Amino acid sequence: MQFEKTKTYQNLASAFAGECQAGMRYQMIAKLAMQEDLKCLSDAIRTIAKNETFHATQFFNKMIEKAGSKENVKLDAGYPFHAGSLLEGLQFAEGDEKDEATEIYPAFATTAKEEGFEDVAALFSMIAEVEKHHNVIFNYFQQAVKDGTLYKCDKPILWICSQCGHMHVATEAWKVCPLCKAKQGYVELHLPFEGIKQ
Repeated sequence: MQFEKTKTYQNLASAFAGECQAGMRYQMIAKLAMQEDLKCLSDAIRTIAKNETFHATQFFNKMIEKAGSKENVKLDAGYPFHAGSLLEGLQFAEGDEKDEATEIYPAFATTAKEEGFEDVAALFSMIAEVEKHHNVIFNYFQQAVKDGTLYKCDKPILWICSQCGHMHVATEAWKVCPLCKAKQGYVELHLPFEGIKQ
């Protein structure tokens, strides 16, 4: 059977389109974070957006490897179109990543395996693992923004200014850096380890 006629081919095309859109949606959420002077949060979201773009590239390359270049690939797939505040964007992203990690990519991997494409199944499975980590990170971000705990911790930790490198151990980051006067949003973030397996 021609690869272009398989469900795996359609799934790769859908995954490519979905990852491209996720990368763009996350860029828009990062822009909302910058509007709230949360530069380090914005940078962290932009890193995830870059990850999504890399995933899209992997799916694209696999399609080209298996079927060559095409003029058009028709897709029948749904993609999220949601907007709102920074908090809402983080909540939507957390849900989107969960869906990719627990439902979409595992199902795509199963189909690829059933159709005899072990390499494609492995690709979907590896990217699903990354999306699990993204889900944990976005869950942490949305909870911390919602609760006002992005720059607070139960125990003293090291806070570092991303602009000048000033460091201070405390349960809460400064509002304004005493050295360079950068706002709190320029303090480096501490990401959770729970939920992230090696």
